[in-house]
Amino acid sequence: MQKWMCLGAMIVAGLTLILCLMDLIIGKPFGGGPYMVADIGAILAAGTTAYLGFNAWQDVK
Repeated sequence: MQKWMCLGAMIVAGLTLILCLMDLIIGKPFGGGPYMVADIGAILAAGTTAYLGFNAWQDVK
């Protein structure tokens, strides 16, 4: 993968992580409550994607 793809994946994962954390804590962007399991799953997926993007970026460097 090229550097811009790795950085793009990390940026998108970071935005997803921030939005889902906000929804889990204050319930604003997506409605909170009934979507708690989806928020937790999305947080785990975003964290994994950010880690994999960072790891790939280290390999490309």
